Amino acid sequence: MSIIVTILVLSILILVHEWGHFIVARRVGIPVYEFSLGFGYRLLHYKKNGVVYSLRIFPIGGFVQMAGEQPDDMENPEGFNNRTPLEKMRVAFAGPFMNFVLAVLLFIYSYAFIGVPTPVKEVVIGGLIADQPAAAAGLKENDQGLAVNGKTVSNWNEFTDIIKESNQKPLHLKIDRDGNIIYKTVTPQKTKQSPDPKIGAYSKVNYEKQGIITSIKFGFVRTYDFTVLMVQSLGMLFSGEASTSDLAGPVGITMMVGEAAQGGMLYLLAFTAFLSINLGVLNLLPIPALDGSRIMFGIVEAIRRKPIAPEKEGFIHWIGFMFLMLLIVLVTYNDIVRLIKG
Repeated sequence: MSIIVTILVLSILILVHEWGHFIVARRVGIPVYEFSLGFGYRLLHYKKNGVVYSLRIFPIGGFVQMAGEQPDDMENPEGFNNRTPLEKMRVAFAGPFMNFVLAVLLFIYSYAFIGVPTPVKEVVIGGLIADQPAAAAGLKENDQGLAVNGKTVSNWNEFTDIIKESNQKPLHLKIDRDGNIIYKTVTPQKTKQSPDPKIGAYSKVNYEKQGIITSIKFGFVRTYDFTVLMVQSLGMLFSGEASTSDLAGPVGITMMVGEAAQGGMLYLLAFTAFLSINLGVLNLLPIPALDGSRIMFGIVEAIRRKPIAPEKEGFIHWIGFMFLMLLIVLVTYNDIVRLIKG
């Protein structure tokens, strides 16, 4: 199920990204031959107004094939290769920009139609993580904790403090389940993700919907905050404070999407927005084969007042593409190692 959800999430992000390139290319007058979701063998396609819309066998990716990009089409006067530097930069920037727009819209929708999660006052379990101590002990959603080791607990923070201070020793819980008093024993455990003992349960929350003005404000603020966080993380990677072993590839993203989906629609939408921001920021990096490099080539062309030779630019993009493929192999290897190690 996680794989299906991940494919849907990534397909939406890629579709929005490529739609940005597509709509601006058409607006500035560049003919578009194909709008594709995915790579490889073409599964489905239809043609409308001269554009082939296709779905290909490998869904992780997509492209907009514009005039003036292929070696046999470089002389097309309306093609991308023969547009002004500003037009080239507009087309290149449109993809990442749409990813930021999507993130803003997802946050606005979350705040306006789902709401801000607010924990209930009592110690009520809102959900369980599979294969964690709480689920193994037989705790269920909507169970209300009354006491731990004979001591009354009145709120979730108090409950989690007891778990943290347990030293992974068994905790004897007094539970109210649908008006019936039952007793359960759960043993907190530490995980690689957290140095503190946990039982794998999270608090029940109420969702408070926000007004549209507040939701719009929060949408932009959250997008800005996540963008700053992403840029800071990249800075740590380049400065050596973080390593490539901290990067996640397709396998890691699939696992994280699955975990977000377990938390409910709000968390899945928030994580989708975060992934969209990641896609936007990464594509703006001046790495050959990414949109950022096309923007840089446009700036250089504007300064030189003449474009870089197509064969040279194509070779640089090829080098960048090979670098990205090696990076994907590396992060996928890291994902598999983390998966094997648990």
